[in-house]
Amino acid sequence: QVHLGESGGGSVQAGGSLRLSCAASARTFSNLRMSWFRQAPGKERMFVARIASTGGHTYYADSVKGRFTISRDNAKNTVYLQMNSLKPEDTAVYYCAAARPSTRPGEYEYWGQGTQVTVSS
Repeated sequence: QVHLGESGGGSVQAGGSLRLSCAASARTFSNLRMSWFRQAPGKERMFVARIASTGGHTYYADSVKGRFTISRDNAKNTVYLQMNSLKPEDTAVYYCAAARPSTRPGEYEYWGQGTQVTVSS
């Protein structure tokens, strides 16, 4: 079982930055595929960014490309999402998700409880 806990959310003005963290309680964290998703009020949850287990490959939604950076520290069992040039449309609850290597691409077995990010104009 893997437990994920996000932190770092908050309120910021447009153009500002936040860094989200997701700590995982997993002995095999370095084997997990990690991603960030977000869900705005009244909308479906959407993919934000993904990072491979080794950290060598990253992938972003078009809406955040060039502004957000996903990274991981396998020694600390933590994945990060650095968010710069934030826009009001980035307002959402942000979730981290994890998948074992055997899980099909795009599917995730473990989810955090989410952290709120609010961007004001």
